[in-house]
Amino acid sequence: MIHVYFMPGMAANPTIFKNIRLPEAIFQQHLLEWFVPSKGMTLEDYAKKMCTKIEHSNVVLIGVSFGGFLVQEMAKHIKTRKVIIISSVKTNKELPKRMLLAKYTKAHKLLPTGLVTNMEVLHKYAFGDAVTKRLELYDEFLSVKDKYYLDWSLDQIVNWNQTSCDPNVVHIHGDKDPVFPIRHIKDCITVSNGTHIMIINRFKWFNEHLPKIILD
Repeated sequence: MIHVYFMPGMAANPTIFKNIRLPEAIFQQHLLEWFVPSKGMTLEDYAKKMCTKIEHSNVVLIGVSFGGFLVQEMAKHIKTRKVIIISSVKTNKELPKRMLLAKYTKAHKLLPTGLVTNMEVLHKYAFGDAVTKRLELYDEFLSVKDKYYLDWSLDQIVNWNQTSCDPNVVHIHGDKDPVFPIRHIKDCITVSNGTHIMIINRFKWFNEHLPKIILD
């Protein structure tokens, strides 16, 4: 039995994987969840603590977006069969320029992360069907609304110091990802018309291709 652990993206809950179905005769799926870091915790510290939630050996780690950062850090401390990142980056060289700039300007510290803790306020000021539908998505899939966690996560992303990656990391990326544009990404499996949330809206692609990607 191959044990596959899924790590959602920043602030997201494991329900983003609710439609991912791997053949049960071969794989057993496990869902990891974010916790609020203690003060002064580094991403390495966080990864070590998350590793304590892994109950099997030689596992497959799959991380989405910021979860992709985390599973790469976790793989430095436990033995893995495979590490797969989705809608993420392998090194800080793949971050978009605005995020690299934020590292030096500290602009990310000015983002109103506190708003996320009050979705009712955001709903009140939502205009148009598209915005309302997006907020409904946030309501369903975002569960970690702690301001300290959000500020910490943004800080870890823009200050990630990984300059080289494990060549065995498998990177799956959408060619329409607005958060981590594919023009900055090297050596990935490209999903046509895939956006940053393709784990949710392109789950059929993952159900079809993940088993082979894991077993290769």
